[in-house]
Amino acid sequence: MPSWDSAFADDLWTDSCGKDRWRGNLEGLEEHISHLSDKQLWQFRTQSRNELVRYVRKRFERQVSISGESGLIETAKQIFNPDTLTLGFARRFVPYKRPDLLLHDPQRLIRILTHHENPVQLVIAGKASPYDESGKTLIRRWVQFIRQNNLYNHIVFLSDYDIQLTENLVQGVDVWLNTPRRPWEASGTSGMKVLVNGGINLSELDGWWAEAYTPEVGWAIGDGQEHGNDPAWDAKEAQQLYDLLEQHVIPEFYARNPAGIPETWVSRMRKSMSLLTPRFSANRTVREYTEAYYLPAAARYIKRAVEKGTAGKRIVSVCNNLKNQWQNIRFRAMKIESVENKFLIHAQIWLGEINPGHISMELYADGINGEPAVRQEMQRDPKDTTDGEYVYEVQVAANRPAGDYTIRIVPRYEGISVPLENNLILWQR
Repeated sequence: MPSWDSAFADDLWTDSCGKDRWRGNLEGLEEHISHLSDKQLWQFRTQSRNELVRYVRKRFERQVSISGESGLIETAKQIFNPDTLTLGFARRFVPYKRPDLLLHDPQRLIRILTHHENPVQLVIAGKASPYDESGKTLIRRWVQFIRQNNLYNHIVFLSDYDIQLTENLVQGVDVWLNTPRRPWEASGTSGMKVLVNGGINLSELDGWWAEAYTPEVGWAIGDGQEHGNDPAWDAKEAQQLYDLLEQHVIPEFYARNPAGIPETWVSRMRKSMSLLTPRFSANRTVREYTEAYYLPAAARYIKRAVEKGTAGKRIVSVCNNLKNQWQNIRFRAMKIESVENKFLIHAQIWLGEINPGHISMELYADGINGEPAVRQEMQRDPKDTTDGEYVYEVQVAANRPAGDYTIRIVPRYEGISVPLENNLILWQR
């Protein structure tokens, strides 16, 4: 967080939560932020936006001067309004990120930007890979749109995208836009960076936003499903984006109380800052990895290393035996019975020389309707064993077709981590 928060944000967080807030366990941040007044939060956001406008003017002036567009120098000195709702979009320009989604209906976008009472301004930045002509075409489309419609006071494309530009954008924008085609968003760290600075996210339900989004902290487009490269779906999501801007984002920003503060906006901003900033921080990530993985791994190492590594040698021996014998495993038979709204599933397998205590037999089915996958361990019948052949069984609710289920075998011995330490797996065919 200290790498990306603005001076204004740093002062605000320090006053409310203390200077070492990102070094502790993050407890109490939500409560501390809740004690800040609406006036303090709105003043902080206004200062941040003013600073961004100053930066955009200077950067754009330098840009047009270097490019030889001297006729735009005076325009650059005056573009944007510090009191206008400011959106930001900055990333690598590639088709799957759909940086041109807002251009689906150019005239509607112009009406949104140039509304006489509630205008909007948009800062765009990004680069295309040197040999990616499709990415370059997307950039040219925005530049031409701005020029042809003389929209410099409402949209600016800032070239030579770098860390300094990113820093200023995530610190100053009111809303951060992200419009990738699901499921291609790997994470979305740019959206996380605006949190500490009081920015609010409007994003596709993909990457981190699929995990973070609730209606109280921001806005979302999409339905959380995958639709491939369907142009009709792109068009539908463009309409969702326009509707959100017109019916929710813009009205909330400009709806002010007698003191000139947009109460609903500040409430959403407060929730975004207090709930999401701690969750999507390096502090929480490193702490979680340490507690859930590094410390347990260290404890396991100590156990394996005692007595000159006796346990470790045993683990290596079992692992080598499994690797040598794994290809000999055979699924013999599978029987499914219906018993009182349940399926009783029996499976017969041949393990040969493999110790049944070194494997786990699982019943598996892919998740449906956004639910997690079904993964249920099957139990071995100790009485039904013949020369390396074993019978396993399990009961599951008959709330989906029996054909959805399959059986798989994975290693399980000495507390190893699967699949990190042993990634053997065998699926029933």
